[in-house]
Amino acid sequence: MIHWSLIVSALGIIIAGLGGYCGWSLFPTMIHKKVEQSVIIADGSEQYKRFVNLPQPLNFKVYIFNVTNPDMIQHGAIPIVEEIGPYVYKQYRQKKVKHFSRDGSKITYVQNVHFDFDEDASAPYRQSDHIVALNMHMNAFLQVFEREITDILQGFANRLNSRLNRTPGVRVLKRLMERIRGKRKSVLQIGENDPGLALLLVHLNANLKAVFNDPRSMFVTTSVREYLFDGVRFCINPQGIAKAICNQIKESGSKTIREQSDGSLAFSFFGHKNGSGHEVYEVHTGKGDAMKVLEIQKLDDSHNLQVWLNSSNEGETSVCNQINGTDASSYPPFRQRGDSMYIFSADICRSVQLFYQSDIQYQGIPGFRYSIGENFINDIGPEHDNECFCVDKLANVIKRKNGCLYAGALDLTTCLDAPVILTLPHMLGASNEYRKMIRGLKPDAKKHQTFVDVQSLTGTPLQGGKRVQFNMFLKSINRITITENLTTVLMPAIWVEEGIQLNGEMVKFFKKKLINTLKTLDIVHWVGLCGGLGIAAISLIYYIYQRGRQEDEAPVK
Repeated sequence: MIHWSLIVSALGIIIAGLGGYCGWSLFPTMIHKKVEQSVIIADGSEQYKRFVNLPQPLNFKVYIFNVTNPDMIQHGAIPIVEEIGPYVYKQYRQKKVKHFSRDGSKITYVQNVHFDFDEDASAPYRQSDHIVALNMHMNAFLQVFEREITDILQGFANRLNSRLNRTPGVRVLKRLMERIRGKRKSVLQIGENDPGLALLLVHLNANLKAVFNDPRSMFVTTSVREYLFDGVRFCINPQGIAKAICNQIKESGSKTIREQSDGSLAFSFFGHKNGSGHEVYEVHTGKGDAMKVLEIQKLDDSHNLQVWLNSSNEGETSVCNQINGTDASSYPPFRQRGDSMYIFSADICRSVQLFYQSDIQYQGIPGFRYSIGENFINDIGPEHDNECFCVDKLANVIKRKNGCLYAGALDLTTCLDAPVILTLPHMLGASNEYRKMIRGLKPDAKKHQTFVDVQSLTGTPLQGGKRVQFNMFLKSINRITITENLTTVLMPAIWVEEGIQLNGEMVKFFKKKLINTLKTLDIVHWVGLCGGLGIAAISLIYYIYQRGRQEDEAPVK
């Protein structure tokens, strides 16, 4: 008869086999299917509810570069800046769903964003704090005027026609505008020394006071609330040519400039973002392919952007205009070590590639850390096959001979309709051509690098943030008195961090729904495998021991 210990040993091997099969095949398959089902956006599902209303607000932190020597800068000194902040806002996102596609694989929506100032997280800083910061709207206007003089003058010609004959000294201006209007040249072709342009700049210079509230420098003293959201007012009761200039600014369609109830204008960085959204997104729901969930398929009914330069081959979209990835509120599931993924940011009109960096733990939740690479804003130009980012819209600034900016800077002029330059915070990694012209910058990769920690199985963001800085060139413009002594520098204005840290409530929910289940299944796997092997080994040892004992006790014949 078979000894009972051999039967127990066989059962142990079977249990170990089942443990191995469950742990390495059955459980992963079950989890994979369960995750696939949970991430798909279906009407009325839990994921749909989380998609429409994010379970928790994002953190939106703003740091402002306060200018400590504005008067000296006006006389050619190098700017000295001091970072103040963070001013912390809770950013609430709500999606207004328009419709699903017929097969349920796409969903179209408009996203509304609302900001609430977080006094506790911002302390000791307050929105009423006064700052001295770059006068973005005046500087932008002067540079746009310089770059696109023809288009502006055509607008002036249309609106000033009824006033010119009544305004002293502007009949000559009218004839000059008509002459230049027929040329159809950009400011770069006309040149600052052209007699017609020279006289036009003289008239512009004379009306700056009426348009921009009698500025004494290229900087503005205002409150944080006004600079970021409520708006810095200008064009207050302008007359004559100043009024025509204000009308032209108003009709230019800039998102950052809004008309007030009294007819004046106001500039703010984010006032236009606080409220109803305008961009129409179409994203993948994950149906049919969970790896595509939340990937943007269309923006404003287009598969690609029309912002950056395209290939000379007709109909071929450049890599710069391609829309790739999600909006960073979540990511596709089943991440692997060493892979990369994309996010798309409408604020800077481009897709950004994130690369795997390391394994992490966030409050007991395992995940992967991803970060931007050199191809974000460092490696740009023909030598990197992405010269489509070199829009070359800025005259007389610090740039390379081929029109591209130096490493670490990206021209957003065609994205924002304003001469804004993107860098990392404190110009981290930027060329010394820019950093050497500003004092007070303290770049730190730990504080200023963009990163995100993602739960690898579900693609859920655990913590991280997009960190970028907005700058403008300061420079002298011929015949504009307020700029005549300026040294050409890339001037920082603000930097922002838009991100998330999964709060305690969401951590508990996540652990309950996923992590604890994974741990339980892992325990079952290893208990079955190790326990079965242990039972089999002990039973086999016992059998061998008993067999040897019987042989020793057997009588010798």
